[in-house]
Amino acid sequence: MSLVLDPKVEALLAVIRSAGKPPFEQLTPEQARSAYAAGWDFMQEAAQDVAQVQDVVIAGPGGDLTLREYRSAGTRADEALPCLLFLHGGGWVIGNLDSHDRLCRRLANEARLCVVAVDYRLAPEHPFPAAVEDSLAALRWVSSAASPLVIQKDRIAVGGDSAGGNLAAVLALMGRDGLAPRVMYQALIYPVTDLTCCSESYQRITSGVPLTAATMDWFIRHYVPASVNLKDWRVSPLHASSLAGTPPALVVTVGGDPLCDEGRAYARRLEDEGVRVASLHMSDQLHGAALQGRQVPAGSLILDWVGAQLRYVMHHGPALI
Repeated sequence: MSLVLDPKVEALLAVIRSAGKPPFEQLTPEQARSAYAAGWDFMQEAAQDVAQVQDVVIAGPGGDLTLREYRSAGTRADEALPCLLFLHGGGWVIGNLDSHDRLCRRLANEARLCVVAVDYRLAPEHPFPAAVEDSLAALRWVSSAASPLVIQKDRIAVGGDSAGGNLAAVLALMGRDGLAPRVMYQALIYPVTDLTCCSESYQRITSGVPLTAATMDWFIRHYVPASVNLKDWRVSPLHASSLAGTPPALVVTVGGDPLCDEGRAYARRLEDEGVRVASLHMSDQLHGAALQGRQVPAGSLILDWVGAQLRYVMHHGPALI
């Protein structure tokens, strides 16, 4: 299968090549975090104004855990909104509240939501299951804090991109099994679902793009201790024995991504096992497209679509009973 990319993506890749920066797998985690942060302004569209943004510190399993709350522009402070708990991407190693601040603002406005982003602990300093534990603590807090947050407790969703999509899918499974508060929706943007890395797209996407099979191997080795089975559903939700009974989902995949096939496989399994799924596949885009809108206008369409889906489902879909 040949990879044919959007001309704007090709132009972006030319800029990246000309910069001559090493891939993440040749850096230390600290260097990778700095390199990632250096590209945010170049890649991402300008931040949108929202009605309110504030950081909240809660007690997490590893100490203080910071959450960032966004309320959609045009909403009142006393207006109870649906809520999206958002988990950022970055391979569980890089990324933070600031890396996805503009994305969270955009989703809050597009979908008229309260978005709560989670600054979960990162590997390798805090390997699995730290990120899952922090995400779970955040979901439990949001579910119990509906009144002070001014949100609708029966209209809470989870979502995230890449590694954050992995954490969101895990929370959705935990909610089904009574291990976490149930949620009404899961929004998975090019999610990691299978850490065994055996899909065909891992053989296909090996060079020439920022996220390759080698980069994913670097992330996974930092995140998952050697003692953990990579088929454990808490790291690889695609290997859960059943996906039935999990909440309705949206799943975004892109062609220039080693995660492409496992994301599409997850969407198929959800559908085959009776879960409502809305899928978007953009074969000509790269992993991370939703954060590349300043350079690749089509990447912004992902957030348009995700925002439209969330607005419809979160406001008009069936609430939790």
